[in-house]
Amino acid sequence: DSYSAEDKYKIWMRHRYNDCVGCLAELMGHDAFQVKELSLCTLMKFVELEAQYPLIKVEWKGSLTFPRELLKVVVDGLLPLNEDASLLISRFQEYMEYDDIRYFVIKAVTESIGRVMQKTKERPLPFYQQNVFSLISPINMPNKECDMVKFMVKQDNWEELKVSKLQAHKQAFEKMWLSFLKHKLPTGLYKKVLVILHDSILPYMNEPTLMIDFLTVAYGIGGAISLLALNGLFILIHQHNLEYPDFYKKLYSLLDPSIYHVKYRARFFHLVDLFLSSSHLPAYLVAAFIKRLSRLALTAPPEALLMVIPFICNLFRRHPACKVLVHRPNGPEDMSEDPYIMEEEDPSESRALESSLWEIQALQNHYHPDVAKAAAILNQSLSEIEDDISGLLELSAYELFDKEVKKKAVDVPLEFEQVRGLFGKKNDIFAEHFTLD
Repeated sequence: DSYSAEDKYKIWMRHRYNDCVGCLAELMGHDAFQVKELSLCTLMKFVELEAQYPLIKVEWKGSLTFPRELLKVVVDGLLPLNEDASLLISRFQEYMEYDDIRYFVIKAVTESIGRVMQKTKERPLPFYQQNVFSLISPINMPNKECDMVKFMVKQDNWEELKVSKLQAHKQAFEKMWLSFLKHKLPTGLYKKVLVILHDSILPYMNEPTLMIDFLTVAYGIGGAISLLALNGLFILIHQHNLEYPDFYKKLYSLLDPSIYHVKYRARFFHLVDLFLSSSHLPAYLVAAFIKRLSRLALTAPPEALLMVIPFICNLFRRHPACKVLVHRPNGPEDMSEDPYIMEEEDPSESRALESSLWEIQALQNHYHPDVAKAAAILNQSLSEIEDDISGLLELSAYELFDKEVKKKAVDVPLEFEQVRGLFGKKNDIFAEHFTLD
């Protein structure tokens, strides 16, 4: 009874508005995408209007009037637990161009991950985690504070607020990714994260070294995940002085038959080339890599061989002490007597320097003429200038086939039996059933 009629009306309208927001939040889970999209756009319009006309009276001058709670409702609608929301998330990306929207979405996602994942007891939630990744992986972080000029909410004291500071954005971004990556991920998602880690995550973190644990665990998993973890580890080793004991031993153990077939082959060999570029590496280590790559090359496809043979030649140019593998006059006559131990995980114990490079000699008889020609280079003295393998890293079987098809043959093989008219051959099945009038 103490409220006036106008106050009662305002209270009633506020309740109706809250009901409307609740209904729109529910409709973001509707079966029809068009309904989801309209609900999302309507809620984001509400965010924009609430920012201009705050529902809660500002308690002190200079405080930020941003509808964080309403934006959390939107983020929760974008991250359902049991369905793929990637299409709706892609529609939302246009709003992420606003620096303040991006900042508060990052905050809301961090809260959502903590709230949802603590209930799973380390069980992955494939749909939810994939939705989170779809939302946060395209985030385009600013490089400099002067780049932060696009805000949905305009305020007089904007420069004084945390949301306008690049440092605050980086801290929120870092916290979000660390909270996402500390939980067990599905294998496919693991790979997707590692593919973008060196480009889209590490450069925008205040302390990239906080990713050491995640990368070392990924590096120890094996297979394609280990290959992909190399990129992030290289950045931490090269730019942030990470010390990784037995790094080369682990890198050596990654060399298995799959390296010539995986779709990440180009990235892997580019990084191996960088790691083996130092002239201070011991000869036994480089020899072990050369020998293992050569042994695996015996079962590799031609497109991989055309890349790995120049790669091995470059290693010989950098480390002349390893040329003993090629110029060993008293090599074993029987290949079963090869002293190299392929199964040995430690390159220092593999006895590679005692061996010879008979595998490359075998490849000189390869069925593909280009491979045989490339392998024959080791019969000559190598030039001092290294081969540029960058153009060969992504060579595909299709490109090789296309090149062969476009070749112009000089000598054309003729038929053994000369043609005599259309039905002129002896015992021709056409001549038995058809005649020319």
